[in-house]
Amino acid sequence: MIECHVGPSPLGHILYRAEDDCLTGLFFLGQKHFPAGLPEPTLSETPPASRVIGEAREQIGEYFSGVRKAFSIPLTLNGTAFQRQVWDALRQIPFGEAWTYGDLARRLGLPAGASRAVGGANGRNPIAIIVPCHRVIGGDGELTGYAGGVERKRHLLTLEGGPGREQLALF
Repeated sequence: MIECHVGPSPLGHILYRAEDDCLTGLFFLGQKHFPAGLPEPTLSETPPASRVIGEAREQIGEYFSGVRKAFSIPLTLNGTAFQRQVWDALRQIPFGEAWTYGDLARRLGLPAGASRAVGGANGRNPIAIIVPCHRVIGGDGELTGYAGGVERKRHLLTLEGGPGREQLALF
């Protein structure tokens, strides 16, 4: 069974998608690479029927409250073998830290020129926040490339006490 549910967050509404007993999507409404073919997203007034969506909403709420640093939601990441390899590596980035696209490529055993391919896979991550693609920054420390928008990326990194809080002070 597939279920979609829209819930609020401090950074805008989030669409949760679950299939069977696994979370398969977590997207900010209006973000880049928002999946086609989903029902028209509207804020859900009723609790989700899916247990995993209910748990995901609870854990995302705890994350935004500063209580949660790691997630324990069962996930299914649908993508190419290369994308899944990148997304698995993203889950190794510790809370409060950031890696560059080059760091990520090197950790995957890829040549230096693979940063662009890694960035492409990173940008298509189907489960924002939980699979922390926001923890990847440019080689020069810039907050680049986030499907949910750079302002959301800055907020997430600031919430985690990592890179971005210095830039936040500039605005």
